[in-house]
Amino acid sequence: MEPFSFATSDSLDYPVSIRIINLEGSEPPLPFSTLLEHPELRHIGSNQSPHSDLYVTVQVWAGSKPLTVPVQTAYKSFRNERRWNEWLTLPVNYSTLPQNSRLAITIWDVSPTGGPGAHGHAIPFGGTTLPLFDKDNQLHKGRQKCHVYRHRRADGNDDSKTPAILPKKKSRKGAPEDKDADELDRMEKLFKKHEMGEIPRVDWLDQLVFRGFEKRGLQSARSHTKSAQQQKAARADALKDGEDADSSPEPSNFLLNVELPRFDFPIVFADHEYSPPPVSSYLHPSSSQSNLVLRPPPEIQLGPGINAAEDDEGYGGRLIRVYDPEVAAKDNPAESKHRRLIRGQHRNGILDKDLKPNAKVRDELNTIMAYSPTHTLSPDEKDLIWKFRHHLTRNKKAITKFVKSVNWHDQSESRQAAQILGKWTDIDVDDALELLGPTFDNSAVRAFAVDRLRKADDQELLLYLLQLVQALKYEHISPQPGHEVTQDSSLARFLISRAANSFTLGNYFWWYVMVECDDKSLDQGADNQAIYGKIAYDFMTELVKRPGGEETRKTLKRQAEWIAILSKISGEIKESNESIAKRTERVKQFLADPRNELVTIDPPLPLPLDPSVEIIGVAPEDTVVFKSSLHPIKVSFKTTSGRKYPIIFKTGDDLRQDQLVIQIITLMDDLLQKENLDLKLSPYKILATSTSAGLSQFVHSMSFQSITSKYRNNPALAYLKQNNPDSQGPMGLRKETLDTFVKSCAGYCVITYILGVGDRHLDNLLLAPDGHFFHADFGYILGRDPKPFAPAMKLSKEMVDCMGGSNSEHYRQFKQYCFLAYSALRKNCNLILNLFTLMANANIPDIKLEPDKAALKVKERFHLEMDEEDAIRHLERIMDDNLNALVPVVIDKLHELVQAFRA
Repeated sequence: MEPFSFATSDSLDYPVSIRIINLEGSEPPLPFSTLLEHPELRHIGSNQSPHSDLYVTVQVWAGSKPLTVPVQTAYKSFRNERRWNEWLTLPVNYSTLPQNSRLAITIWDVSPTGGPGAHGHAIPFGGTTLPLFDKDNQLHKGRQKCHVYRHRRADGNDDSKTPAILPKKKSRKGAPEDKDADELDRMEKLFKKHEMGEIPRVDWLDQLVFRGFEKRGLQSARSHTKSAQQQKAARADALKDGEDADSSPEPSNFLLNVELPRFDFPIVFADHEYSPPPVSSYLHPSSSQSNLVLRPPPEIQLGPGINAAEDDEGYGGRLIRVYDPEVAAKDNPAESKHRRLIRGQHRNGILDKDLKPNAKVRDELNTIMAYSPTHTLSPDEKDLIWKFRHHLTRNKKAITKFVKSVNWHDQSESRQAAQILGKWTDIDVDDALELLGPTFDNSAVRAFAVDRLRKADDQELLLYLLQLVQALKYEHISPQPGHEVTQDSSLARFLISRAANSFTLGNYFWWYVMVECDDKSLDQGADNQAIYGKIAYDFMTELVKRPGGEETRKTLKRQAEWIAILSKISGEIKESNESIAKRTERVKQFLADPRNELVTIDPPLPLPLDPSVEIIGVAPEDTVVFKSSLHPIKVSFKTTSGRKYPIIFKTGDDLRQDQLVIQIITLMDDLLQKENLDLKLSPYKILATSTSAGLSQFVHSMSFQSITSKYRNNPALAYLKQNNPDSQGPMGLRKETLDTFVKSCAGYCVITYILGVGDRHLDNLLLAPDGHFFHADFGYILGRDPKPFAPAMKLSKEMVDCMGGSNSEHYRQFKQYCFLAYSALRKNCNLILNLFTLMANANIPDIKLEPDKAALKVKERFHLEMDEEDAIRHLERIMDDNLNALVPVVIDKLHELVQAFRA
């Protein structure tokens, strides 16, 4: 079946137009006796000559009402036939037409004495009404033959009495069939297809058909004229008997030929869909809760019984539920008054500073303080926090709850809250990050959070830099030119200052900002690009002021040129249709060409992916082009340390999601090591240089799929034995290698479970020769997975077999590491949740699907509603279920078959 292509009428911004071609048909002249009895008929032009001058008016109607003013043809003197051949353009576009639109076409005759339906000195010669859309809701196009109703204006109503296209009448039994008329109708349809190019043109055959059609048409016209005269006589007899002439008007033997615009594709009617009404920007004055700011507009649904029968009793079946955008956003007057009364007692009271909670209230406050960042505070809880605000200044974990309880629209309350912030004890970084989120827009609160970040060193700041760059979207930065960013935003001022002082911070800060400047998607908008453009300009301006800043600026410029060179060859290789061998040879020649300035890089260039590594040239002989659809390129660069640093450069793919996952894994590794738990994670580095290109570190390893196809029995263990043999070690393997494998398996199993990493198969589970296990390809996170019934945790049989089986000591040690890692990360869940909250508007695919639920999806995996012991038991059940499940094995086998088929 051929694909059906069409366009919708709402996207057709083209004026309605019609070409009036000619008027066909004739009627017998009026008898002289009639003219004597009615002398006024002698002044009507059509009664004097069969080719008298006429003009045509066209008007768009819909819903039995006119949509436009009428447009008329220019004056034309006729000789042999009434032919206008003139295009008329009406003052309305197709995109705004309703489905029941129609053209009311009236042919006007001239009569100085007037007559029925006269309009000045013009009387209607005849009218016809042509619908613009057919019964299939497609726009009419091409030539149309319109039946003309004599002495009537086109009414344009939905139930028009002057329809241009007559419905087919079913022939009555015994009535003679009009074979000539049926054949003419069939030929008319074929001629129309021929004219539209749907029937191939054959000149000699077309001429024969046209001549035959003319002869048949003349015969049909003669017979039609006779029958018309008979009908007219019968109608005159009926009029004498007193019947109403207007009850059922009949079309005359006149036909008006018109032409409508032709389009390459069918135009199907589609009405303009209005976007749902936005949630009111007027927030509840007593809240800064994320569920109000980030909640999407609900769908408008009709109430039950809306289509009920008319005889329904009562009003229950006829109610319609209408969406009010101010619901849940506008302040409740009763709650507002209650809040003023409660907080009025504890606003400037002398005893407020000495107010302390009793044991019961202290327990309530401790429960509130333990809430996760995504929890919504009730009005009573906010009032309780406000009452003991001075007492809570000694509790660093209470800061975010206090800020949520303040009515920042109340000037007096917000002023006092800002003073209390200055007395608060030092807070943790995770709370500072929460205060920089999208729900806290008060400048004093955000400045307070930035002051805490000033105490973090560069290494710690680097762990959150990706999120802090995203937090700039929530600052009050004007996109208008002329304002410096540092004047508007304390966070921007802080980041620019720190990035200018440290090359490593500056390197990553610069590339994070450049990606935002490159993001031209509709989700971000032009203002977002303008803001980050100003930030980049202010950063460069600040660099020049610092000692050595000019050199740093030149280095960043050289990095951009280096990326542009790699992007050029990568793009060419991706688009070419050559074999892998020819692609690889072509890349090698490109890299070895001195004109591309990659053979020797002088002075050494800090690698954007890892600024601690300085490259001095390329090693073309190590180049590899991979077989995947985007054909990423592996390139090795010589470094100042004498080693080679292999990277993978890819174009055509947005690496920001992979970059985020690697950053979170790096952060979790840091958190685990602070708990004295080194799980040998060593995540590889990845950097998005634009929305469609990026770099990643290449780690020498093999996928489990490749290992299982190379080794038969216990493939992972056989692979490690080959690279790390030790006859004295456990299972003939070096103890350090097996220990590294067990620990890294535990770390990645827990982390990928928490992040909900999907699409796990043996091709993206990698194993390095030294025993480091790690995951790659993070195209699905937060519980998304392209395969049905995917396991919550990827723990394959090959991994367990390498540890000695599910009953071995090493597997028990593996489970112990999993429990320790899960417990340690649960303690730091607030930090991880806040980082995901800051990424809500980062235009990352799996977060963009439901931005307000990204942090909640991660929170579900922590199971904060359970105590530590129950959470560990739950994790153990997940591991056991996954190990004994059949579905993961089937998924791996299916994936192996698909890959083999593609190869």
